[in-house]
Amino acid sequence: MGIYERWIFPRLLDWTMRNADLAAYRQRLIPLARGQVLEVGIGSGLNLPLYGSEVERVVGIEPSPELLLRAGRLVSRSHFAVHFIRASAEAIPVRDQAVDTVVMTWTLCSIAEPLKALKEMRRVLKPSGELLFVEHGLAPEARIKNWQHRLDPLWTRISCHLDRPVDKLIGEAGFRMADLKTAYLRRGPKPMTFMYEGRARPIGPGNDGAHWTADG
Repeated sequence: MGIYERWIFPRLLDWTMRNADLAAYRQRLIPLARGQVLEVGIGSGLNLPLYGSEVERVVGIEPSPELLLRAGRLVSRSHFAVHFIRASAEAIPVRDQAVDTVVMTWTLCSIAEPLKALKEMRRVLKPSGELLFVEHGLAPEARIKNWQHRLDPLWTRISCHLDRPVDKLIGEAGFRMADLKTAYLRRGPKPMTFMYEGRARPIGPGNDGAHWTADG
């Protein structure tokens, strides 16, 4: 791991994720978590203060030791148990069907094998569990898509992927959408700011209904 990946990128990511335009997404999504929670890509722990009273424990996985160190500074403020694991999302060290809620916020774009990671999230979720997510990804308009495809090879060198079809990947991993909203951020270049926000449940008995909404 080079100097950029180990030291510069974690600081840049922490600064970027503190963007005020992202706060509303966190404030809507994170309080929906309940029970035993797995946060994939917990980063510097910015979601920790937003978990509600129905959360019993949060297990956060994150490959960056620098970001986990930053997240550890927030643990003392939590009203629930917190446990960190340095691991990748493609191989989650949690037993099958052990988790009530999986949380994923602006994480999928940086995972090398997103479909494999989502299948791991489905594996650890209870049949009654829920995936809560907000991600940026592939836009609906052809002009913006084309720019995303053009920029992606360069953008991944300094940040993450721009053109991942988040809803399609979640569906292919064995989830059914319970709710989905899509829209651009109010500010910022459109190729970088098309957002997917929603909830998904593992496909199986009792989880076959779907509710779909889209904005923007």
